Amino acid sequence: MTLAPTAALRSLTALCLMLLMAGCATVEERTPGDPFEPANRQVYSFNVGVDRATLRPAARAYVATVPKVARTSVSNFFYNLSMPIVIVNQLLQGKPKQAGQDTLRFTMNLTLGLGGLFDPAADANLPRHDEDLGQTLGVWGVPPGPYLMLPLLGPTHLRDLPSIVVDRFLQPFYWYDYGNARWISLGLSLLDTRARLLPLDETLSRAYDPYAFIRDAFTQRRLYQVFDGNIPERFLPREEELPDEDEGEDEDEGEDEAPPENEPEAADDAAPPTQPD
Repeated sequence: MTLAPTAALRSLTALCLMLLMAGCATVEERTPGDPFEPANRQVYSFNVGVDRATLRPAARAYVATVPKVARTSVSNFFYNLSMPIVIVNQLLQGKPKQAGQDTLRFTMNLTLGLGGLFDPAADANLPRHDEDLGQTLGVWGVPPGPYLMLPLLGPTHLRDLPSIVVDRFLQPFYWYDYGNARWISLGLSLLDTRARLLPLDETLSRAYDPYAFIRDAFTQRRLYQVFDGNIPERFLPREEELPDEDEGEDEDEGEDEAPPENEPEAADDAAPPTQPD
C-alpha cells in the first residue's frame, strides 16, 4: 500500500496541532527552542518503550548473527540509495562540485560496487556527503523552528518536516512496488540504522536526562550539517563574562609593592647619633 502525499501531509498537520495544544495546556517554564517539551517527553517515553520491546532486541540479534562484512554491505547499499536525495539538495544549495562528486560516487558504486553493496568510490578518494531538504531550507535562511519528538520517527525540527515527505519521492524504492520488496527494504533499513546506533546506548544510559541529551545533541548536529561545520557565532552558546585574572593579579602586586606613606616622615624624626664626650 502506497501512502499518498496528501495523507502524509494530513498526518503531519494533525501531529503539529496535537503538539501545539499539548504545549499550550501548561504554563510552566519551557526550554528555549522546545516549547512543546511536556508533549515531546511523552512521545519520547513511548518511543523508548517501542525501542526496548522491538528494535533494540532485533538490532542486537542482527549484530550477533550477521557477519560484519554483510552488515557493511547492507549499510553501503542503503547509503547509495540515498544519493539522489543528496545530489538534488546539493544543486539546490549551489554546490555543483559536491553534486558532481556524489553523482560519480553513485554511478561507480552502482556499477562497479554491484548495486551499491561495495564502496569502490572510497578507494577512489571520493568523499561522502550528507544533504537533505531540511538542510537546504536552513541554507536558504529558514529558521529551525521548535524542536519536535515524533512518534516512531524520533527527533526533528519543524523546518525538517517537509523533508520527510519530499525526500521520500527521491527514494528509488518509493517507485519500486513489486510484491513486498518495498516493505522488506524499509524494515532492513530500520534494522541497519538501529544496529549502527547500538554503541550509543551505553552513553545514553549514563546521561542524567536522556531526553535533554538527545535534544541538545540533535540540535547541535543539525547546526553542524546546515553550515558544513562553520557554525556562526550567533548560534553558539554564550559564555559568561568573567573578570580578567591577569588584571586582578596586577592590582594585587601593585598594592603589595607600594611604599608606606609615613616612611619619609619617620626618617626626618629620627634622632641624630650622640657625639662622644
